[in-house]
Amino acid sequence: MLTATKSTKIELSSENKTKEFADTFSTRIKIGDIIYLYGEIGVGKTTFIKYLINIIQKKNKLEPSEVTSPTFNILNEYQIKQIKINHYDLFRLKSADEVKNLGLFEDSFKSITLIEWPQIIKEKPKNLIELIFIYEDDHEKRSVQVKGLD
Repeated sequence: MLTATKSTKIELSSENKTKEFADTFSTRIKIGDIIYLYGEIGVGKTTFIKYLINIIQKKNKLEPSEVTSPTFNILNEYQIKQIKINHYDLFRLKSADEVKNLGLFEDSFKSITLIEWPQIIKEKPKNLIELIFIYEDDHEKRSVQVKGLD
């Protein structure tokens, strides 16, 4: 499913396709990667993250846990054996100063960092992968564009 590395667009119009993409994506990421997830409310960012985390849990012989959006608490952390995943949702933040106080990248070399609504972040870190989730013409069809995946 994931064939291009610089920039590719993948159709995600069903939840099953989102799960398939998450499965393929899970084989391409590593500790130290920072993933920005862009897209409108309801386009599938958190659903993708849920599948991604649950797939990594299953591959590590763990039961899938509930994965929810950290809209109100800003950060959900998942420890999957030796893999730490930080899942941020910056939707409620109003300024770049608020981002500084979070320490988003302090331990990023020891974790996989997923950031929904990253538009407020000024600098682009190293090891950045960008996922741009898009509604197509009728809001029934969705896709994701991948940037920065080697």
